[in-house]
Amino acid sequence: VTLTYPHIVNTGTNAEDVESGNGHQIWAEGLIIRDATMVTSNFRNSQSLSDYLQSHDTVAIADIDTRQLTRLLRDKGAQNGCIMTASDGETISKDDEQQAIKLAQEFAGIEGMDLAKECCTPTTFEWTAGSWDLSDTLLNRDISGSHDSGTGGFFKHLGTHIEAKYNVVAYDFGSKTNILRMLVDRGCHVTVVPAQTPIADVLAMNPDGIFLSNGPGDPAACDYAIDAVRHIIEETNIPTFGICLGHQLIGLASGAKTIKMKTGHHGANHPVQDLATGTVMITSQNHGFAVDENTLPDNVKSTHRSLFDGTNQGIELTNKPVFSFQGHPEASPGPHDAAPLFDKFAEMMEKAKK
Repeated sequence: VTLTYPHIVNTGTNAEDVESGNGHQIWAEGLIIRDATMVTSNFRNSQSLSDYLQSHDTVAIADIDTRQLTRLLRDKGAQNGCIMTASDGETISKDDEQQAIKLAQEFAGIEGMDLAKECCTPTTFEWTAGSWDLSDTLLNRDISGSHDSGTGGFFKHLGTHIEAKYNVVAYDFGSKTNILRMLVDRGCHVTVVPAQTPIADVLAMNPDGIFLSNGPGDPAACDYAIDAVRHIIEETNIPTFGICLGHQLIGLASGAKTIKMKTGHHGANHPVQDLATGTVMITSQNHGFAVDENTLPDNVKSTHRSLFDGTNQGIELTNKPVFSFQGHPEASPGPHDAAPLFDKFAEMMEKAKK
């Protein structure tokens, strides 16, 4: 991952803002930045970026012209790369440099790779915490607690707890934490299950709704997930909502195809148009694959489209309560223009209950 802004994490890091689901891991294998700030300052800071990366054994490199690198990626598409380090007191030799180049050249890329099963929770867990209320209670709280899965620690005080009306099972393909909070905000009791959970086990939980999370890798490689979603679509009438990878899986399970994008969409300023209303939303996006709109079957309509490149951004089945969105309506950080999609999911579940 590379970042274009020159000064990174001058506010430090903390466990509360981790967005990598219940595992709290860093899934990127390397980070490229321009400038690692020497001083971090924020009342919520617990670790500098360097300490945070080291605690997760994640390799990073600074003093790179990331804006020039971004221009290259924009024009040439995603590139293979290798970050190499030397032992303390040693320098990287020419042979080391050639080895790094060789490793980068030999990397086959993520097309055809199933990364979702690597980044998901290993066990089923419950999530009950909603969005935070940054009130005086937060400002005056004891910040020495621990981060957990939404039932205690920091979230015990920060999460808004709302009476649960809907039993939602969320497939975790690499879910972001704020997705779970947004579901709870809409009155959902959320049970998060691993990516390869059999659909029979999910249906045994009697869900009012099924959520399909975001995640990395090639959606076409997730055959187990495609089969599960196909069963949901063909054999049930359970309201189902997918985001990012979940969106692509719904497309594939419906009979459409996905394509590998040249550069992908990455960032928090992507304009997307709602095709029904003409409304333009600014969205956060992070994906390298897209649903091929030209392959959508007759019972699947396109609902949203990117105003950057015209790629599909949302679909909805015309004969089942199933819909999805390519971007991240829960963006944290980022815009929440598309957050009403969570309301639509709740409305579908309410209608199905009647």
